[in-house]
Amino acid sequence: MDLAAILAGVQDQAAAVPAIGNSLKIDFGEQKIFIDGTGDTNVVSSEDLDADCTISITPENFLALTTGKLNPMMAMMTGKVKIKGDMGVAMKLQSLLG
Repeated sequence: MDLAAILAGVQDQAAAVPAIGNSLKIDFGEQKIFIDGTGDTNVVSSEDLDADCTISITPENFLALTTGKLNPMMAMMTGKVKIKGDMGVAMKLQSLLG
């Protein structure tokens, strides 16, 4: 799955839920997804901006998380997901993934 498809999916889901109240970056290495939920709506882009929380993950593992094939806690414990910043913001990612 390419970043454009992941970005479109996150944009669709983020538009359907209330603003998260924080900023969140998903770091795929060379490519990023930035979610700015500090306004009235969640704004999703591919900009590499500073965020309250950064989640580092491979696109493959991100897809596995979104489809329920990868347990978030196991992903953290095995190093497949790394979180830098506010852990509470990271927990809000679930609401953006459906």
